[in-house]
Amino acid sequence: MSNVSCALTIAGTDPTGGAGIQADLKTFQELQVFGMSVITTVLAQNTTGVQHLHHQPLSLIEQQLDSVFSDMPVHAFKTGMIANLDMMALIKRKIASLDIPYVMDPVMVATSGDPLISADARNFLRDELMPLSAIVTPNIPEAEALIGSHIQNTDDMHRAAREIVETYGAQSALVKGGHLKEDAIDVLFDGKVFHTFSSPRVETKNTHGTGCTLSAAITAYLAKGLPLYEAVAQSKTYITLAIKHAFELGKGNGPTNHWAVRTEASL
Repeated sequence: MSNVSCALTIAGTDPTGGAGIQADLKTFQELQVFGMSVITTVLAQNTTGVQHLHHQPLSLIEQQLDSVFSDMPVHAFKTGMIANLDMMALIKRKIASLDIPYVMDPVMVATSGDPLISADARNFLRDELMPLSAIVTPNIPEAEALIGSHIQNTDDMHRAAREIVETYGAQSALVKGGHLKEDAIDVLFDGKVFHTFSSPRVETKNTHGTGCTLSAAITAYLAKGLPLYEAVAQSKTYITLAIKHAFELGKGNGPTNHWAVRTEASL
């Protein structure tokens, strides 16, 4: 049996490579995890926004999942963009019995502000998929949508993380504070203890794909067998460097740098 750690991403695409499936696979590769993917939606998007999207037929999503799970080891997996209720119900049926870490990135809105999920799917995401997850990784707007109230400071972030776990059943929640004005503070609640991760804010507009990249890093580290806290801590370091060395590419919010760890090491 191979000792290679394997991770799966179930998400939408980004043809410019900064977010979605492409960002996930780049992150898996950089962290030395064998990456696999199931595509839910094909998007025409770039650093300026989403121009068009096409949802994969449910039968094809199911066949992709069956192809992976019937043949390959999966040590951890994540979901990103799951656009509608039917997709969510299918994915729930396919993953409900799996006993491996599930990282949920509750993708609802692109960095550009374009909505990526139908309104009727939000409750299903929260009530049906979230209880299956080892960790949920919402940013501020996503956390607000999940709990139905505003988040204005770190106290509110603590409250949101606790509510996601204790009310909605996730095993843990990482509420990301990138939308606040002070240092980049993220709050992790593991069901018992709060942990805070802080890094100096990088003043840049080039943050396309940060949520995908962070959740993919957590997935990769969990696939390698790291405990949850350590997986989140190392992923926080990874995404901070990816933002610090982000690329000035495109006409909008440029992409983060998935090989920034190597860039930093060479300086």
